[in-house]
Amino acid sequence: MFKDNKRVSSTDTLIGLGTRIEGKLICEAHLRIEGEHSGDIECLGDVIIGENGMARSNITARDITIAGKVYGEVTAKGRLTITSTGQLTGSVSAQGMIVQDGGMLNGTCHMERPSERTRPLSETGSGSHTSPPAKEQTPEKEKARQAV
Repeated sequence: MFKDNKRVSSTDTLIGLGTRIEGKLICEAHLRIEGEHSGDIECLGDVIIGENGMARSNITARDITIAGKVYGEVTAKGRLTITSTGQLTGSVSAQGMIVQDGGMLNGTCHMERPSERTRPLSETGSGSHTSPPAKEQTPEKEKARQAV
């Protein structure tokens, strides 16, 4: 009877206020922390650290939202959002980042575009020598892009 009704649904995980967890956490669904967690977090879904939440963790997830406190290395495959109440002390690697007014980031940040948009220099030319003027303009374009 129950075997016929197979629905795949995403189960969210909640670490509630007043709960303290230690150890490595691996989840396929979304994760929300309102309590405390110490240990690595690997999540295929999104991770939200609520306003009362605290994580002393290295976090890897799709999108990460920090409204509480995080101490550790954060890797977002998508976007990292630090809200006005959020505090992150540690390093960041993300494709996109938003820090709202009042939010704090104390550490290092590394951002890069998705790998499909970048090409190595060896693939940019067809082997002919007709492209050096474009290479000479590249550093100027790079400086102009950094100035914006």
